Amino acid sequence: MAGYRWKTFFEEEDRPEKPRRYGVTEMRGPHFSLFSQNLLQDIFESSGQFVDGLKFAGGSHSLMSRSYIKEVINMARKHNVYVSTGDWADHLRRKGPSAFKEYINECKQLGFDTIEIDSGSLGVPEETLLRYVRLVKSGGLRAKPLFSVKFSKSDIPTNTDRAFGSYLIPAPRTSELVEDVNLLIRRAERCLEAGADMIMIDADDVCRQADSLRADIIAKIIGRLGLEKTMFETSDFKTAEWFIKLYGPRVNLFVDHSQVMDLECLRGRNLGKDHTSVLGSSYFLF
Repeated sequence: MAGYRWKTFFEEEDRPEKPRRYGVTEMRGPHFSLFSQNLLQDIFESSGQFVDGLKFAGGSHSLMSRSYIKEVINMARKHNVYVSTGDWADHLRRKGPSAFKEYINECKQLGFDTIEIDSGSLGVPEETLLRYVRLVKSGGLRAKPLFSVKFSKSDIPTNTDRAFGSYLIPAPRTSELVEDVNLLIRRAERCLEAGADMIMIDADDVCRQADSLRADIIAKIIGRLGLEKTMFETSDFKTAEWFIKLYGPRVNLFVDHSQVMDLECLRGRNLGKDHTSVLGSSYFLF
């Protein structure tokens, strides 16, 4: 049990200790700026109990040396934090059909625990996406498909009648996007059946700020997939706050590293606007 006088992790409170199945906080790692190891170390030492996962967002790991990646991953492991790749698998398509399997092996050698598979960036057929999920699982890693609520119009199934088993000419790719939450849920459910460990949902695709968030879409996704198997990617803290207030501390969220402590305050029983309101004014008087 962590030595925080204001926080405990019991099943009857908000969520259990790590490793957690729900109430997971995944943190954005190196992306817009390169993290120094000292900064990561400070984050893990000060709030590592609240961080479940670290994500190398935006394929940032492709710009770093293997030695640095391994050092960061080893540091995370010491604090019981899993490490995930970001949106990078789509860059492998140009390298041929065997590139994805090589990518999995490379991630495993580096020490990654989870591989994120961005269905939108990949732009592959549904069966290929499922094959990628199975490849990740067969490689001994966790699979985390990422979905947005908008799809390319060419991916939307048509209702045209055709004889069973007949060949259907693929629709030409188009840049036009169409909202289809039912298609998202169907593909997410099939990924879970194929062995996916978590479904990441791009919440920024549903809203740009909490005031305009499509609560009907979120409710439908959670209702079908459940809180435990769904994680929402939020770049705006007001959106994260909206999720906690509506669905409680057990919702899984992906946030920036600077929002970890604020998010944990929201997950606690006492909801406050800052740390002082939750920890007490004397907490920071060392």
